[in-house]
Amino acid sequence: MDEADRQVLRHCRVRLVRELQVASLWDALLNRELFTPDMIEDIQRAGSGSRRDQARQLITDLETRGSQALPVFISCLEDTGQETLASLLRTSRQATKRDLGAIRPLDLHPVVIKPVELKPEEPSKPPPGKLAPVVLGSKNLWPARPEAPRPVDIGSGGFSDVCGPDRAKGNADLAYVLNADPCGHCLIINNVNFCHESGLRTRTGSNIDCERMQRRFHLLRFVVDVKCNLTAKQMVQALVELARRDHSALDCCVVVVLSHGCQASHLQFPGAVYGTDGCPVSVEKIVNIFNGTSCPSLGGKPKLFFIQACGGEQKDHGFEVASPSPEDRTADSNPEPDAAPFQEGPGAVDQPDAVSSLPTPSDILVSYSTFPGFVSWRDTTSGSWYIETLDGVLEQWAHCEDLLTLLLRVSNAVSVKGIYKQIPGCFNFLRKKLFFKT
Repeated sequence: MDEADRQVLRHCRVRLVRELQVASLWDALLNRELFTPDMIEDIQRAGSGSRRDQARQLITDLETRGSQALPVFISCLEDTGQETLASLLRTSRQATKRDLGAIRPLDLHPVVIKPVELKPEEPSKPPPGKLAPVVLGSKNLWPARPEAPRPVDIGSGGFSDVCGPDRAKGNADLAYVLNADPCGHCLIINNVNFCHESGLRTRTGSNIDCERMQRRFHLLRFVVDVKCNLTAKQMVQALVELARRDHSALDCCVVVVLSHGCQASHLQFPGAVYGTDGCPVSVEKIVNIFNGTSCPSLGGKPKLFFIQACGGEQKDHGFEVASPSPEDRTADSNPEPDAAPFQEGPGAVDQPDAVSSLPTPSDILVSYSTFPGFVSWRDTTSGSWYIETLDGVLEQWAHCEDLLTLLLRVSNAVSVKGIYKQIPGCFNFLRKKLFFKT
């Protein structure tokens, strides 16, 4: 769905939630294939299951259903006798398109500024009674202020500063204890080929990412399980199976998802990833499968999620900085976005505090390949920028740096790549530092 149609839905949202008769819409939405039966069931279970909660969720999810979602929805309203709301959306849509069409770029003419000759100024003399530093040639004789050692940029891998010996690793109060061997399970979901009806392109280059992550986490002492081309329901099933395993003798758990993505309504973790059937699974749902309540054998242990998928459709051109960024070394590469329609979540909702010895979402870290709202770039020959950089940083620095420092290196290295820009980020609910077992 384009931004103009999203604005129409948001503008009419209050009235739609108040007046929309959702019960009569379900069959029409299914017949026109705007939603799948599973998605309709999720909407019907939203909130308390009231008509208003269902209407609110339906409008939110509608933004993820493609470029023709709004006109198809208007047709569904007409088919079910809700002509007033259909007319409201149709009129608002026409007005929005008309306003956007009225915007024209200004015809600006270049202004030529002639160079001005400047006479060299006489060096200023110090006021009487004050001393000026003595200068011989270009070197100042004043004592130089010692500089603190700085990290040296070495390109995509991060910085070349030396890892400090003080790692807090042996202190269980400051760092998670990862003594088990194997350290834990690592599930990699690699979705490459999508059904034609989904409208999602083949993710060429994703198998390279999968091989990198499989090799890397094997070296980090994880038991790695790879599952390819799963539908949304199969993705959830694989995640539930992993969460139901007995992790009592293990110290950590990792999930890597490589797929197309979009944003979905959320309370804690934004975004969603697509199954090969074109149905999204929210990141929040993925994470909650492993929280302290649903997966008690991982309670108090770190649970890490690495999401290589788009957060939206916007392409970031970046902004100018005082000193130029290092040149991207893949200028001839062929990057593709893992983009799919992006929507905003609902307003803030107060949630009751969890009653447990530790907060329910604690010991969780979700690392996203891109900032919410923007595309995540994948090279068709060398894999995604995020996974390629993450693999390189883990190879070079995992033996001596904690996870958050490693992810900062990844963000810095990815942010200077390409004409379009990308910046990874994370949602961190870890309670301690995490050092991988190498």
